Parts: sequence; structure tokens; C-alpha cells
Amino acid sequence: MEFCADFHVHSKYSRATSKEMVIERIAEAAKRKGIALVGTGDFTHPAWFAELKEKLTPLDNGLFKYGETNFILSAEVNNTYVKAGKLRRIHNMIFSPSFEKAQLISKALSNFGKLSSDGRPTLSLDSGEMLELVLDCSPGSLVVPSHVWTPHFSLFGAFSGFDSIDECFGDRVEDVFALETGLSSDPGMNWRWSSLDRFTLISNSDAHSPSKLGREANFFSCELSYDQILDVLKKGDPERFLFTVEFFPEEGKYHYDGHRKCGMRMSPAESRAKGNTCPVCGRRLTIGVMHRVEELGDREEGSPRQGAVPYKRLIPLEEIIGEALGLGVDTQAVKTEYDRLTNSFGSEFEVLLKTPAEELGRASSSRIGEAIVRMREGKVKVLPGYDGLFGEIRIFEEGEVKPDQMSLF
Repeated sequence: MEFCADFHVHSKYSRATSKEMVIERIAEAAKRKGIALVGTGDFTHPAWFAELKEKLTPLDNGLFKYGETNFILSAEVNNTYVKAGKLRRIHNMIFSPSFEKAQLISKALSNFGKLSSDGRPTLSLDSGEMLELVLDCSPGSLVVPSHVWTPHFSLFGAFSGFDSIDECFGDRVEDVFALETGLSSDPGMNWRWSSLDRFTLISNSDAHSPSKLGREANFFSCELSYDQILDVLKKGDPERFLFTVEFFPEEGKYHYDGHRKCGMRMSPAESRAKGNTCPVCGRRLTIGVMHRVEELGDREEGSPRQGAVPYKRLIPLEEIIGEALGLGVDTQAVKTEYDRLTNSFGSEFEVLLKTPAEELGRASSSRIGEAIVRMREGKVKVLPGYDGLFGEIRIFEEGEVKPDQMSLF
């Protein structure tokens, strides 16, 4: 069967996360988006784990169910430790096939940090050692490095990461077979580094609120089961792993270099010309994802990767509607139109990926239909994000955007 999965989300117990991130609202948002399988996030947190056990029904395929939505047990941890004389801060995702195995993993991890302090706990534990510990507790579990290029808290991050995956995981590197690209990079950027060719690249929302589910996601054609998904990720089979859904990576908040306090947004070439320091205050710039990709990569931009899983760049539907109508994303008119479209065609992904423009125009407005077509064709303009500030993406030219004259009510 064909289905969409978003493995990386957080619960209400994670810092800076909406109180709406509860099972009921996550399941509701997933159905609206067209996502069949969602990561639970945060299974290491004792209170969230108790809620998961109370509300989710275990299936015989290693997954869980709430209403019409399937769940997979997942968590993210912050590994903070010193290696090779440098402080490392690496975020890693953990997947588990059962409550029993998840509980064993959490018990082992509790020796290295206070799990109840945050849905994404900080552990004084080397990433490679944690991988070994997780697999000892649960051989069927999976560890995936999160948003691997983000400047802070990532495998290849400019501030506390490594210059190779072997440096990070050591003797256990062969047990890592998937990487999460993150919002500020897409698979094409990762293809520029031949060292990553053996890894399957996945994309997830890292959602901290229900509306952000599916902003990046994965589409599969296989049996909806834990073992099948693991097998697909191990083999990176493009016949079963159909494609990933991506942000336009420039929209990610760490795509370019820069210094937000001074309003400096800089390309890698501009940063290098300035010695990677801010030309306003002289402090070190936040080195972004594009810079690190160019620094570590050994292929030219646009280099293909034979046999790789393809990807599609999308803009969230509410953002498209907001620009087409000349209104803010959080306005009632945009929410009403979002509901109209998703009710008419079944889900947000059905609207963004499959519905013909003329059908969209008949159900909604020609301007929204035109905006979706332009997005599918990549005809957008993006002012890149930098130093924690999201990029600005535009579909229509300046002066071309006018509130649609359609009746919204």
C-alpha cells in the first residue's frame, strides 16, 4: 500500500512545544494532512509514555493505532558530551517496536540524564555508545541522526558536530543506515557528498504544533508495518520508498550564514570573504547548512545520485492560501479556505500533489490553483533563512498579489 509517514514530532512535554501536541490532536491533524503514520515522539518522557500506553492500541505489526491514525514509537534525545577535546551536542532519533522495548531503552538512558526534565532529554552519553546501548536493549530498534546539517545540535553542525559520521559513531557506524536531512537541506544537497551515498535520507516535520505536521514527510509503497519500514530504510529501495516531501531548503532557518542581531544574511562565498565574521560587529557568524555542505561535499551542485529516492519540494497549503488571498496564515479566512479544500479533496497532500489545477479553481479560486501549479513547477522566489530566522518564500511577484475576489463565506 502507498502511505505517508512523518516520524519526527514532539509532545506537549518538549520545550517550546504547543500544549495541543497530544495524541488526539496529532491524530486529527495527521488525517487532515493525509499522513497515515506518525511518530509518537518523546517516548522517553515518563508522563508521555504513560499517556501513550493509555491511548494507543498495539497492533500485531509493531505499530500502534488511535482512531484512523497509525503511530510508531519514536523519541529524540540530545547527546551532549566531549569527544576529541571538543564539546559535542548531537540530536538523535530512536525508534522502538514495542512498549516493552521502549521501556527498556528509557531505563538504560535514565542513567545518563533526567528523562522527566524534557520530552527531548539531554544525555551525557556518546552517540556511538548510546547506539550500542539501544541495540543491546532492543536489537530491532533504530537510531537516526536528526537534522544532520543544522549548526547547533547535529551530526555535521558547524558548532558542535563532526566532519564525518565515522568520527561520531566509531565502531558502530555500520548500524546507522538512515539520516534525517532537516528543513534547511534537501536530498539534492546531501548528494553532493559521496560519503553519504550509502545512507537512506528521510525527511520529517519535527513538528512542535499540529499545523506543522507533514511540512516534510516520506511516501512509501510497502506493507504498513514496523519491520517492512525498517527494511525499506535499510535498503533505500526507491521502488518501495517513493519520495520525500521537502521544504524549499532556502526557507529553513539555517540555510545561509549570518548574524541575526546585526541583520546580516550572507551566502557561503560572502562569509568566506569576510573570514566567517560579521562585518558589522566582528563576531563569528552562524555558519549555515549550505556553507557546511560546500565545505564537506566533494561533488558539484546539482550532481545526481544513482538509485536515490527522489524528492518533491512543497509549500504548506495554508501559506499558499495566505499569499494567494493577501492574508495572514492565522486568519479565519485562510483557515476556512484550508478546510474547504481539504474537505473537498480529502487531505492537504491530495491538494498539493495530485489535484488538477482546474479542479482546484472550481472548488476554490483560480489564484490558489495558479499558486499550487507554480509551486509544483518550482517557480518561487526565496529569501534564504539564516541564524534562526526562517526564509521568506514568495510565489507571486511584487504587486502581483491581490486579495482574491472570490466569496469566502
